[in-house]
Amino acid sequence: MSTKQVEMLFDSTERYTPSGRRSPNGVATSDLIFSAYIGNNSDIFPKVLKLHVAYGAKIADVTYGKGVFWKNIDTSQYDFSPSDIADGIDCRKLPYKNSSFDATVFDPPYMEGFYRKGNTTKAGDGTHNTFREHYSNGDEVPQPNGGKWHEAVLEIYKEGGKEAHRILKDGGIFIVKCQDEVSANKQNLTHVEIINAYATIGFFCKDLFVVVRPNKPGMSRVINQVHARKNHSYFLVFVKTPKGKKASQRRFAKASRSSK
Repeated sequence: MSTKQVEMLFDSTERYTPSGRRSPNGVATSDLIFSAYIGNNSDIFPKVLKLHVAYGAKIADVTYGKGVFWKNIDTSQYDFSPSDIADGIDCRKLPYKNSSFDATVFDPPYMEGFYRKGNTTKAGDGTHNTFREHYSNGDEVPQPNGGKWHEAVLEIYKEGGKEAHRILKDGGIFIVKCQDEVSANKQNLTHVEIINAYATIGFFCKDLFVVVRPNKPGMSRVINQVHARKNHSYFLVFVKTPKGKKASQRRFAKASRSSK
C-alpha cells in the first residue's frame, strides 16, 4: 500500500507512514501572523482578531471611541456591540448581563497625564476631554479608588478588567491595548503589571502583540534623556478561566482553533 493510500485511511488532522509512525499534517510556510509589526492599530488589530476570535462571535468594544481599531474590519461578520463613555456607558459598569459575550475589547488612555483634570498643559484635551471629565475628580484622582499618577492608569485597567471578566463567557477572549510609561522619572512596565493583576481575577495571558509606530515620537523639552522613548505598545490577549476549574491553556487553544 502506498503512503498516499495509507493517509486516506485517516482524517486530515493525523497521518501515518506505511510503517505506522505518525506524520503531522500541514506544510512549511512563512505566511503567518507574527508577534510584532510596524504600523498602526487599525493595521494590526485585524490580525489579532483573525487569530483569536471566530466569525460570528459576540463582541463588546467598551472603549470604542471613533472606532479606529475597526477601520479595516467588516463588523457585520460579528455580533458587535460598541460603546464608550461619550455614549454615557462606563467601562467599569456595563449594561450587559453576566457571561453574555464571547470577546471584549478594552483600550483606555494608558498615560497617567490623561487622568489629570483642569489644566490645559496636561494631557487629555481634544478627543479625550469626555474621558477626562468622567474618570477624574480634578485632583489627579480617577474615581472610585483614588489612585494617583501611574496608579491611576492601573486602577482603570483593574476596574475595567473586573467588569470584562463579569460579562465574558468562560473561555471568552479579552483583548487589551496598553503601553509602558515613565511616570515621575520611574520606569513602569505596564503590560507586566496588567498581566499580573488580571491573573488574580481569573484571566491568563494567551498572547501578546507588539505594535511599533511607523513615525518617530518627539518631546517638547529635553535636557538630559534618561529613559528610552517609548515607540511601541501592546495588544494583550487574555482568556477567562472558569471559576473553580483548572482550565489549561491547551484546552482553550484547542477550542479556539476548532471554532475557526
